[in-house]
Amino acid sequence: MNFEKYYTNRAKPLKASGIREMFKLMADPAVISLAGGAPDPALFPNEELGKIAEEVLRENGTKALAYGTTDGYAPLKEALLERARKVGAVAEGDKIIVTTGGQQGLDLIARVVVEDNEDIVVEAPSFVGTLNSLRSVRANLIGVDMDEDGMNMDKLEDVLKTKNVKLIYTIPNFQNPTGITMSLEKRKKMLDLAEKYDCLIMEDNPYGDLRFAGEPIATIKSLDKTGRVLYVSSLSKILAPGLRIGYIVASGEVIDKIEIMKQVNDVHTPCLTQMIATEFLKKYDVEAHIKKACDVYGRKCAFMLSCMEKYFPKSVTWTKPQGGLFILVTCPESINAEELSMEAVKNYKVAFVPSSNFATDMSKKTCSFRLNYSMMPEEKIEEGIKAIGAMLKEKLGE
Repeated sequence: MNFEKYYTNRAKPLKASGIREMFKLMADPAVISLAGGAPDPALFPNEELGKIAEEVLRENGTKALAYGTTDGYAPLKEALLERARKVGAVAEGDKIIVTTGGQQGLDLIARVVVEDNEDIVVEAPSFVGTLNSLRSVRANLIGVDMDEDGMNMDKLEDVLKTKNVKLIYTIPNFQNPTGITMSLEKRKKMLDLAEKYDCLIMEDNPYGDLRFAGEPIATIKSLDKTGRVLYVSSLSKILAPGLRIGYIVASGEVIDKIEIMKQVNDVHTPCLTQMIATEFLKKYDVEAHIKKACDVYGRKCAFMLSCMEKYFPKSVTWTKPQGGLFILVTCPESINAEELSMEAVKNYKVAFVPSSNFATDMSKKTCSFRLNYSMMPEEKIEEGIKAIGAMLKEKLGE
């Protein structure tokens, strides 16, 4: 039976993520995966979370396993607000809502504020999860190129001058997939432009705590005086992604509308995982846990960069992140990263993600790809980078 005629116009444009398709090839245990986007599983506080889960179920199981309020478990909301206050992301009149992971937060915002065919600005390249959420609401995606310190503001203003843009989506800290951090000057400029051309900013900050070099930079939300910044973050990268705890902080009026949308989406984020996360934040030193993660990722990132210097051709360039999980590699234009990635898995037993997955037009050829350093041990990182380097040298004749 052909179901094509039954699909909605919102569903028809959606395509399977190339990342997920690649995972099928990566089922081979011999493949070294530098393609992931997750924190190091060795950092998960399994023992602590296990003890907390047992205690929550034993002492408060009825509440943990029952329906909860859509906006979230009150003690967790306060704990997350406290984290947001530390980066200035809470203003007078703001509210918070707990979401089922940061991805749901991004998707809920898209469903609340974006109409069919409205112009939405995103970084080029950008996070595939948000791009697909925006595609699902039939947004017109406009990519604005990245500089070494974030989105190009001149090009952004050119777009804002000529298009009726409703929303700008940005990942200012250790951006996915580039690893780039937006400068304070550009954060201020983006906010100025949003005010001048009357559009919203969706600030996605899942990696902000994972800084291992340089100095922290103010969130865009902390600079906002008019309430046009919608701030999204989560506990996935600093605690455990499987808990699916995210949150949005924004003007109370917007949060009220998002809450209604979440009611018809999943009713509420599971009470059990919310209560587990609350107890961890209350009983354990989460900042010490984050510092441990930063130390691990800083070491792994530096090691991967040193391997790239050693094994990659001289004509290849890459970003040098100060935090987060990713490095973006750019090759000469003769390289087709999509073809390269498939050959790498099949013939070299190493996986990475071509940048086409992070583009507004996924069919367009790209010569860049994303590497992840968080999940593999250093010996595997070196083995994988050496294999990619050998393949690139063969392709480029270097």
